Amino acid sequence: MYPALATIAALGSRADVLWLGGIGGMEADLVARAGIRFEAVPAAGLHGVGLRALPRNVAALARGTRAASSIVRRFRPQVMLLTGGYVGIPAALAGRGVPKVLFVPDIEPALAAKWIGRMAKVIAVSADDSRKYYSRSKRVVVTGYPTRPDLVPAPKPEARQRLGLAMDGAVLVVLGGSRGARSINEALRDGLEQLLPVTQVIHLTGQMDFARAVISRDELPESLRARYFPVAYLYEEMASAYAAADLAIGRAGASTLGELPLFGLPAILVPYPHAWRYQHVNADFLARRAAAVVLSDERLASDLVPTALALLSDPGRLAAMSTAARRQASPDSARRIADLLESEADRPRAQA
Repeated sequence: MYPALATIAALGSRADVLWLGGIGGMEADLVARAGIRFEAVPAAGLHGVGLRALPRNVAALARGTRAASSIVRRFRPQVMLLTGGYVGIPAALAGRGVPKVLFVPDIEPALAAKWIGRMAKVIAVSADDSRKYYSRSKRVVVTGYPTRPDLVPAPKPEARQRLGLAMDGAVLVVLGGSRGARSINEALRDGLEQLLPVTQVIHLTGQMDFARAVISRDELPESLRARYFPVAYLYEEMASAYAAADLAIGRAGASTLGELPLFGLPAILVPYPHAWRYQHVNADFLARRAAAVVLSDERLASDLVPTALALLSDPGRLAAMSTAARRQASPDSARRIADLLESEADRPRAQA
């Protein structure tokens, strides 16, 4: 959802926006915080669900399409931005005849994005590697991954001062703030006493693991305690955490394709093992460009800390990885997608 929010911010006053989203979850709150109108429709996935859940999900898809159709008729959009996902299918079906721009965040599109791509006039992708997943008859535009407007790189000393970090030495940021990152949180916790003499650690734990991280901090020797900074989440301060760091550890969701390059941040990426292969493809994309090192989830306990220590002890390699990451950055991605939307909205409907 963050690429869509970034694109809407780039559109500014050029567009009157209505957001179609799912029922429940954090989406409605985040969209409301951005000052965007939100309407929820039922939706559910069909790929990979069991036979018992399939009829229920098909029924949810039908209900979602009817609900979305009513909203689309009332709102009468000139163009639609779709980003895949469960809600994208009923929205795309409901918007028959409306020009559609699909943004594909991952290198390899998910099944929903492949299906929606058949109805889209333009397909915007994060990297050229995504072209092979779509027919040559489709208009595919490499825009890069749109990052949130508040993610603005700052000088390292300024970012560290803002977060209360020591100016000297290394800083490691660990992105363990999701349910699927518990194994990263556990591997980090077991290796804190090895890491902290070498680096300060900013640890985004997620709400579920935050209390345990605080206990781990309190159990550390007093000399190391002040070098470990566990937080449940970061919002406005996320840009400072990226800018202050020398190395990141995290999963390989689509956001890594935009956020890490924007800050030139080298990374150890650990694809989530239950996310089919999307995260593996994203991680391999950055690894092949020498911007990241990839570890498997099952090897975290034994390999995470030694890999991090080896990288942190090699400033030359970190500098080369940082340069390689910056080469993948596309800071004007949101504007590019916004321009595509405006172009399609202005196109006569008979040609759309």
